[in-house]
Amino acid sequence: MVSAGCPVGAQARRDPDGPALVAGEQSWTWAGLDGDVAAVAGGLGARGIRPGDRVVVLAANHPAMVVLLFALRRLGAALVPLNVRLASAELRAQRDRALPRLVLADAGRMDVLPGAEPLEPWTRAAGGPPVADASEPEADWALLFTSGTTGTPKAARLPVRAFDALARASAANLDSRPDDRWLCNLPFFHVGGLGTAVRCAHDGATLVLHARFDADAVVAAVRDDGITHLSLVARTLEQCLDAGLQRGKLRGVLVGGGPVPLALVERARTAGIPVLLTYGLTEACSQVTTERPGEADGLTAGAPLPGLEVRIVDADGRPLPPGEEGTIAVRGPTLMRGYLDDEAASAAVLRAGWLHTGDLGRLDGRGRLTVLARRTDLILSGGENIYPAEVEAVLAAHPAVAEVAVVGRPDPRWGQVAVAVVVPRQGASLGDLPGLRAWARARLAAFKVPAEVLPARELPRTAAGKVDRGAVQAAVRAPSGPVSFEKTAAPESAAGRMEFK
Repeated sequence: MVSAGCPVGAQARRDPDGPALVAGEQSWTWAGLDGDVAAVAGGLGARGIRPGDRVVVLAANHPAMVVLLFALRRLGAALVPLNVRLASAELRAQRDRALPRLVLADAGRMDVLPGAEPLEPWTRAAGGPPVADASEPEADWALLFTSGTTGTPKAARLPVRAFDALARASAANLDSRPDDRWLCNLPFFHVGGLGTAVRCAHDGATLVLHARFDADAVVAAVRDDGITHLSLVARTLEQCLDAGLQRGKLRGVLVGGGPVPLALVERARTAGIPVLLTYGLTEACSQVTTERPGEADGLTAGAPLPGLEVRIVDADGRPLPPGEEGTIAVRGPTLMRGYLDDEAASAAVLRAGWLHTGDLGRLDGRGRLTVLARRTDLILSGGENIYPAEVEAVLAAHPAVAEVAVVGRPDPRWGQVAVAVVVPRQGASLGDLPGLRAWARARLAAFKVPAEVLPARELPRTAAGKVDRGAVQAAVRAPSGPVSFEKTAAPESAAGRMEFK
């Protein structure tokens, strides 16, 4: 198979003195970044990292992550970035699943992941013998943990060709230029953060790296650093507008990660901010559809990126015509190889070359996608995914809990928050339930802890005996207090028949 080549090396040959990476007071030209990538690749090679190996990293956005990402590509190895918001037990479980050759953590997180080595020295490692570029299009370049209805974490295997195809498709959609400057404050444990770094390398654009999201820092960067593009979610867009975001040199602000209120889009556009709505997911290497500059109206998530196909299918996988609602399916070169060591889960979503996302949507006559629901039971809170089954498993282990259902409730700040509806065990007191949040906090990342715990005598069921999550969601919109449901089973919903994730 032909080597995929490293885009950092290509840019170093094309424009060695051009600006490649800015992180605080530090900056790299393409030649400088290429030299550091080569040195780190040599150092990793000297440590025994070989094609197919994996390196787990726990860190906030750090320039060493950029260097490491491209160094691993040259070695044919994969980066496994872990979510810094997870609890220690969750992190250890994911580390063990990945079977890494090396584990790294930044200075603030060394004690959270036992056995980790410091990340920072790898920014400009002394290196070892030079290594030949061993990257291959189908080689895993990143493993990113995601999840489904079971709540069991799954690692999506994203190959070199998926990131490269995404970069080319996005460049065609956005009319990217080498003088673009992308602000990246999306974390590198999200596919959007990694995708931004790869996109810049392919385009020859400058990556301006922020360690984390800060609205005032975004406003200052747009004002003072010539930022042309950035990616946000609805909540962070709102925070930036509140902080006084002005257009400056912005040519595109991609907004995804969940529903975006039309009023917020209109507010941004009134302020001159060129918002582009987008739909994507980890298994498709980030963007699938994005509004095109000059054609954006905020009513849809846009058409598929060049080279990708989207169709809407029914419960049996048959394509539906424009205007019909069904499951979103995606085909193209950006799709994952599958889930790590999980053939059954991979086969369930990858069928005949199509990724069946489980998300609900429809296409209009121009091929533009409207996303109606993001995986029926998935909760999107401030850009983070909360998988109810995972939270339910923790709460159900509490001795006072007989049954529990966790659903999302609309929230003006976060988009959604998790709410737990709990049936106490016989003999348990309702007074035991407030302690469930502390129980969950000790076992889960903070963003997964339910915002509220509501008692109920029983949970509603569908005719098939499943918990009727639609009825639970309707109930939690009411004021706080005990929740009651009709005893008659509700008919099976369309969403239930489609078996959305």
